[in-house]
Amino acid sequence: MTVGLEADVCVIGAGAGGAVAAAELAEGGMKVTLLEEGHWHDPDRFTARPPGMLAELYRDGGQTVTLGNPPIMLPLGRGLGGTTLVNSGTCFRTPSYVLERWQTEFGLDVSEDSLRPFFERVEKALSVGEVTPELAGANAAVARRGAERLGWSHGYLRRNAKGCVGSGVCAFGCPTSAKQHTGITYIPRARAAGAEIVTGAKVERILLDGGRATGASARLESGARFTVSAPIVIGAAGTIHTPALLTRSGLGGGSGQLGRNLSLHPATGAFALMDETVDMAKGVPQSFYVDEFSKEGIMFEGVAGPPSYAAMSLPLVGERHERAMSNYPRLAQFGLMVSDSSRGHVRSVGSRTLIRYDLTDDDLARFRTGLARMRELFEAAGAREVYLPLPSGVAPERARRRDLKLMAFHPLGTARADARASHGVLDGDLAVHGASGVYVADGSAVPSSLGVNPQMTIMALATRLAFKLLGKG
Repeated sequence: MTVGLEADVCVIGAGAGGAVAAAELAEGGMKVTLLEEGHWHDPDRFTARPPGMLAELYRDGGQTVTLGNPPIMLPLGRGLGGTTLVNSGTCFRTPSYVLERWQTEFGLDVSEDSLRPFFERVEKALSVGEVTPELAGANAAVARRGAERLGWSHGYLRRNAKGCVGSGVCAFGCPTSAKQHTGITYIPRARAAGAEIVTGAKVERILLDGGRATGASARLESGARFTVSAPIVIGAAGTIHTPALLTRSGLGGGSGQLGRNLSLHPATGAFALMDETVDMAKGVPQSFYVDEFSKEGIMFEGVAGPPSYAAMSLPLVGERHERAMSNYPRLAQFGLMVSDSSRGHVRSVGSRTLIRYDLTDDDLARFRTGLARMRELFEAAGAREVYLPLPSGVAPERARRRDLKLMAFHPLGTARADARASHGVLDGDLAVHGASGVYVADGSAVPSSLGVNPQMTIMALATRLAFKLLGKG
């Protein structure tokens, strides 16, 4: 039996883009229906144990992986809040040099001045503020000491957290709900303003009539199908899954760019054995950054976790692993993220989405340089031993692609915006080229690698889109 719902706007996805758009539109007086494939996750059930929380909060238990050289783990959140539920809460605005590139290369009307009110609005909604040295913990203090001794540019990160106590498990579900992810900020606002939130809903396609949006069709986990009738549809299923949704709907294929231009910010992390007690389980895991080499595409950001996380992440085996873990209280860790020039693509095979991504020579060189500088950072901080994520005996300058153990957290670009219909999937207002009433508000719209964590960029663009649809901008 097919059930029909009616709305002014149908939003597909409840992450950084979809939840923001839904709340702003509902508060602006529109009748909104939001469809989310995942479910609401009760924070009272967050155990802080990584293995169980990976299975509970992540798509495919956090085991999404790219095909290519090298393979890269790409954990994706699933549920109300999307990946904002499991990210580290880092809040960077889009760098000015990136916005300048978007103007010149993609013809987009973006600037620091034009986006400032939207960033400020999001920052207020999420209680964004700088981490204090005390809350950052001893792990950040190690990196700070090294950066100061080397004279490298650094600072404490800004995060969307309120009342944080430094539980140290941001990526596995905040047990105190201090992290202000969209599931506890924008989703309640949307619901309070009258939005209808449907969870467990897999959207099959966006519905069209003569090139104009008429709604979306979906099915529940029970198998029941339903439709949402709406003259405006906003796709926000995420960088990996929005291309599949548009393809199923016969949308966005005119330029040949749909599903292409995938950037990831590939990343890795190094450990160090210190003389002092660090206890990575205490404090904000991602609280400190070193941006001395950001213009070269190399960014250092904090990363840390409890013993079970460290045991999974340590790039050691056998007795060396056992010895390092026996000294867990004295272990420190820091992360290396590359603003990639590599580009991949996504495509659907049956019900699965395949992700292809190969690291270019330029990005391999960035990792070689970054790992050498990471070792330099730890040694300047007084490390007794440094454990790089490379096979035993392999020096950073000789690392090959297959030697790298990479993860990525920021997929972007697979439905990129470009003012020219021949070069992009979306126009400057995030509307799908060649269609009327269909928009995209997630990382897939972002046209290039950012070099910084993208959640604020996605949220600001979603806010701007909502204001545009409400006639406010």
